[in-house]
Amino acid sequence: MSEVTIAIIDRSELFKAGVGQQLSTQRGFRFMDCDPDTDPLQFIDANSIDVVLLDIDSPISKGLELCRKITQYYPNTRVIVLSSYFNNEELFETLKTGAVAYFDKRASAEDLIGVIERAIRGEYPINDSVNANPAIADRVIKQFQQIASMGLIKENVAAPLTQRELQILSHIANGNTNKQVAHKLGISEQTIKNHVSAILRKLNANDRAHAVAIAIRNQWVGV
Repeated sequence: MSEVTIAIIDRSELFKAGVGQQLSTQRGFRFMDCDPDTDPLQFIDANSIDVVLLDIDSPISKGLELCRKITQYYPNTRVIVLSSYFNNEELFETLKTGAVAYFDKRASAEDLIGVIERAIRGEYPINDSVNANPAIADRVIKQFQQIASMGLIKENVAAPLTQRELQILSHIANGNTNKQVAHKLGISEQTIKNHVSAILRKLNANDRAHAVAIAIRNQWVGV
């Protein structure tokens, strides 16, 4: 594996020093410190950053907006959001930014290294956080329902799902059974089953709620 460049954007000098010390022992990791008062986007561009460790605590709204910009302008850069106030509201908002993970700063260095390694492999540890939290999974479904009811599903999206599959996912998120969706769309129930299987397979989703979370996280629907 080629060297992976990791940048941290955090106001805590003590925390940054600790993370830097731990990551410096990992073969193949190159650690860089990005001053949050400079232009982080310019820093990412100039240094070809692969993974960003982004603190969103000061203030949260500014941190989340920066995360959105990074994922928008540098889609190949994986963003791991760091938080000292790990909670459901932040998890839900972080999901919508396109971050690959939401990490509790109180966790161990070994856990952080594990999350970084998964991000490098192209995984989304944030999915685990959503699936392990029924309240968040339910909120994700309701968010999708609202998006669908307002007609905010995007017509031209860089998504592996077809417009028909997004339409079916929308109906499912609204609590419809396969039979009910088939009736609404005027096609057979078996066709709906085939579409649902294709959706889960394309998104590598465990279930329907997981598929909805992936669609929201990747902004294939308006959020």
